[in-house]
Amino acid sequence: MRLAALHTYPVKGCRRLDHDDARVEPWGLAGDRRWMVVDADGLGVTQREATALVGLLVEPRDGGLLLRAAGRPDLRVAEPTGVDPLPVRVFSSRQQVAALPAGPAADAWLSALLDRPVRLVHLARPARHVPVGQLVHDTGDQVSFADEYPLLLASAASLDALNGWLADAGEQAVPMSRFRPNLVVAGAPAWAEDGWVGRRLRIGSAWFRAGGTCGRCVVTTTDQETGVRGREPLHTLGRRRNVDGKLRFGLNLVPEGPGAVRVGDPLVVAG
Repeated sequence: MRLAALHTYPVKGCRRLDHDDARVEPWGLAGDRRWMVVDADGLGVTQREATALVGLLVEPRDGGLLLRAAGRPDLRVAEPTGVDPLPVRVFSSRQQVAALPAGPAADAWLSALLDRPVRLVHLARPARHVPVGQLVHDTGDQVSFADEYPLLLASAASLDALNGWLADAGEQAVPMSRFRPNLVVAGAPAWAEDGWVGRRLRIGSAWFRAGGTCGRCVVTTTDQETGVRGREPLHTLGRRRNVDGKLRFGLNLVPEGPGAVRVGDPLVVAG
């Protein structure tokens, strides 16, 4: 078993970045989901309600980001400092965290892209936003603007199995990008990750604790190139992978400490 692909999403909901290697921090891969678009009430805006985010290309730059999108001028955004924090929530049911506003230029650029008033904020210091007792493995403050856990691992063989079910139903195959993982592993049997829950995994020099399989949402039905939304793969996951009322694909991970990962690194599953 080995690491086959590695991705980050600098702004929550944006198009993925592909990497050959990455640094592992307590709250996930370096640079992953430390920025978020929020509405006027400080609530996170994601692909669930704004599919236009698939067209947001974000390139990390020293001290900030470069925002790009078709038909829009590139915009350099500096990491905010010396400004008053805003209380924001990833979801309405989550605890508030303090984030720093990126400024009016970024807000206007993203508002035009999404055709609604929004702001861009930066999580300078990760803080707890998932209530105590809600997760199998409590992440505490070890999470960025990710939905629940610091990282998501997905298996190439499990995607192949899912696409086999889709083919049997006369549906089109879906790419791995629909599931927006950080780590993609190859060489494991389909759904082997179900048996890794609660165990320790090592990739490269980093150790992780598997926190639980991931319940999927409507974002998986969104074409990550066009923003067009359909019914798959959620319909098939509902028939085949409905566990405790959630449609499961992928494995949530929590780093046990700092380290580094590289495409091609072996994956070791410990006790």
